[in-house]
Amino acid sequence: MKDIKITDVRHHTGDSAFLIDDGKTAVLYDTGFAFTGEKIAKNISDILGTRPLDYIFLTHSHYDHAAGAPYIKRAFPNAQIVAGEYAAKIFAKPTARAVMRDLDRKFAKINGINDYPDLFDELRADITVCDGDIIRAGDMEFTAISLPGHTRCSFGFYLAENGLLLGSETLGVYAGNGVVIPSYLIGYDTTIESLEKAEKMHINNLLAPHYGVLDTSETYDFFENAKRSAVDVAQEIAAILKNFGSHDDAFEFFKEKFYHGDIKITYPPDAMELNTRITIKLIEKEFVLTE
Repeated sequence: MKDIKITDVRHHTGDSAFLIDDGKTAVLYDTGFAFTGEKIAKNISDILGTRPLDYIFLTHSHYDHAAGAPYIKRAFPNAQIVAGEYAAKIFAKPTARAVMRDLDRKFAKINGINDYPDLFDELRADITVCDGDIIRAGDMEFTAISLPGHTRCSFGFYLAENGLLLGSETLGVYAGNGVVIPSYLIGYDTTIESLEKAEKMHINNLLAPHYGVLDTSETYDFFENAKRSAVDVAQEIAAILKNFGSHDDAFEFFKEKFYHGDIKITYPPDAMELNTRITIKLIEKEFVLTE
């Protein structure tokens, strides 16, 4: 087992950005928002000192995970950005970058920030990966694990020697106290398949997006609760729609169930509503309209 240190380098609780360091090689797992990118780069510099940041692993293309990458790349120009092939294609689309830019600016304004550099056109991947590809980060060997469900481009990164999975939101968003919020945007069945794929792996610890490292017991409970939550929420939303409830009714159910406490601080309201309404349409298509 490798002796590694994982440090929370987020600036805002809504960021997802954690530094994995074995003393020789440093890997950043996700990069947070654009408006916090420079602050996260400073947090990394404070930890590494004169050492470089070697790699940036992006789990998927959403702005709260990837938009900070160009800012951190400017601070650490030799860092190699790693992302799935599909994510790299999304980064290359001006329309996709425009959506990310708009959502980032809206949440920045909520947080009192109105002026920061626009580097969205610099967002790109240096290394693209497919399922099973190996990334050798110094003495650390990570396997790229495709985990579609939240997005088509969702990936986890697995350090087998330590039994550590750098997780994906496809597996669910951990809210603490055993609560896992399902986050399927492109397919319910696809999400369940990704969960079952991860469950078969030897995972001692999960690094959960937006949250941090779960110990072995918490990791076991996470997977138990994640699958149950994914199934239950789909069935509950389907029941609302089958009983002639509206999409607004289903949205209010989801919001009341999950959108409170730290999640309300972490999860930008625009993104929460956008994602939840996509989820509702997905459940309607897969559970209601097919019957």
